[in-house]
Amino acid sequence: MYLNTEKKQEIFAAQGFKRTADDSGSAESQIALFTFRINHLTEHLKKHKHDYGTRLGLLKLVGKRRRLLNYLQKIEIGRYRAIIAELGLRK
Repeated sequence: MYLNTEKKQEIFAAQGFKRTADDSGSAESQIALFTFRINHLTEHLKKHKHDYGTRLGLLKLVGKRRRLLNYLQKIEIGRYRAIIAELGLRK
């Protein structure tokens, strides 16, 4: 699989979203992971335009990320702005 435990830990550490040593459940960590998966699926769909199953999965991931971002925006706007800036999700 393209996304194993080591790769996930690398994503969390590279983005600097870990709140503790073994954090994988915080909103920031999940958003970073969803963003990586969304980028991967987007590249796949550029090659395989008629892969509708993957397209559905991509849309579900985008919705999950959007809901997490909305949650983070309601709870703590500073953390929301930090993750948006770090991942470059908004202009």
